[in-house]
Amino acid sequence: MRDLYKASSGEASYDSSDNYDRPPCHPRTREKYLLQLEEWSQENHSDCPRILWMRGPAGTGKSAIAQTFCKQLQPESRLGASLKRPSTPKLFPTLAYQLASAFPQFELAITSSIRENPGVFSKSLLIQLQKLIVIPCQAVTLAFPLVIVIDGLDECKDPEYQQEILLAFQNSYNDWKSHLAILVASRPEPDIERIFKESCLACAQTLEIQGSKDDVRTYLVDQFLRIRTTNEYLHVADISWPGDEIVEQFVERSSGHFVYASTVIKFIDDKDWNPEERVRVIRGIEREPVLATSPFSALDRLYTGILSDVPNRACLLRILAIIAAGLQLSPAHMGQLLELEPTNIRTTLRRLHSLINVPALVIDGLGRFQSASTSEETVTVHHASFLDFLNDPVRSAQFCFDRAARHSLVLHILKAFSEPSDIGTLPAVSHVLWYVSTYREVNVISIMMIGGLISSL
Repeated sequence: MRDLYKASSGEASYDSSDNYDRPPCHPRTREKYLLQLEEWSQENHSDCPRILWMRGPAGTGKSAIAQTFCKQLQPESRLGASLKRPSTPKLFPTLAYQLASAFPQFELAITSSIRENPGVFSKSLLIQLQKLIVIPCQAVTLAFPLVIVIDGLDECKDPEYQQEILLAFQNSYNDWKSHLAILVASRPEPDIERIFKESCLACAQTLEIQGSKDDVRTYLVDQFLRIRTTNEYLHVADISWPGDEIVEQFVERSSGHFVYASTVIKFIDDKDWNPEERVRVIRGIEREPVLATSPFSALDRLYTGILSDVPNRACLLRILAIIAAGLQLSPAHMGQLLELEPTNIRTTLRRLHSLINVPALVIDGLGRFQSASTSEETVTVHHASFLDFLNDPVRSAQFCFDRAARHSLVLHILKAFSEPSDIGTLPAVSHVLWYVSTYREVNVISIMMIGGLISSL
């Protein structure tokens, strides 16, 4: 189990701390889809496809549905494993580790298979699937198929890897279809859709997730009730605040997409502001009619309005460049890379809580704020649609991660590598250069940006 644990990704499961800020479905919402998933998972006739592709555009709540489905399965011991944002070398070791941890009979079978195939972790995905999951499944007795949930396949940006994952399941389908049911959730990206249509047609079915204004209305009504009863800055006599008219305006603006509604609530419920003022701000942002040709016009206007409220535009744009590039840094490491004071970074981030997850300051045993540390969590976005927004010049305009922003960020990265002398004044793991040097994904992104810049000069 030790080797399996080292090869797995502990932060990938639905209930890991990494996914804490990704809540499940709000009560009394998305019930139609959850019922369909439940019925599919319990189908036991041989003609029922054992792969289900749950697809839908950004903001419709796919991850929330997947997470809620996992929570429903777990008490019944029907959840085999779950994984968010599959990582290239760790997909099947992670699934196998979760199976072994949850079911003792699997632990014995998987451990035995690894003992017989000690080099399995360096093999192809198909061989890993066979040795780590399929063969152990065949060695144990199951009362019902176990469900494996893979959420965010589209967040793995390599189309070849997406294809390798799906083809591994398809090519071994007859070996595992009596033991497992595989749920794959993603946006309807063309590469993924092509693979399902061309290769997985016989063993897969599709569940199309759409927005729901009724569900969004239920969510907003409940959240405004919570804010009314818990926010210390709100003092209103009207128990129906903010009123049906305003709620309906937000419902219409959402187009049934939860990402809009949840962003509105995060913005209004910021503990540093009066909720009544925040409602007025959003209504001021949205005075202009929504363009019917763009499904995200209201969301884009909301994002733009929130960003426009940040006074230090120069600092904001540099921080947004880091976020848009996918460099997951702590606020302290952001300050080091951009050569800005940590207080400037924190002051700017303070106004973005509705869009990004800003980690709390790290405090030592004497109550003092600590400097850069690996114990300080990284800044992450609440929803992938914000990254889409930042990388689309039509949608984000002046906030776009454009060529000038890329150029500036690349220069900061190159400077960090060219001036390592600063490391001597700090613990090695406290310096951003150590982080960038050891974080493989960041290196890849940095090299891509530098390569793109040089080739176009």
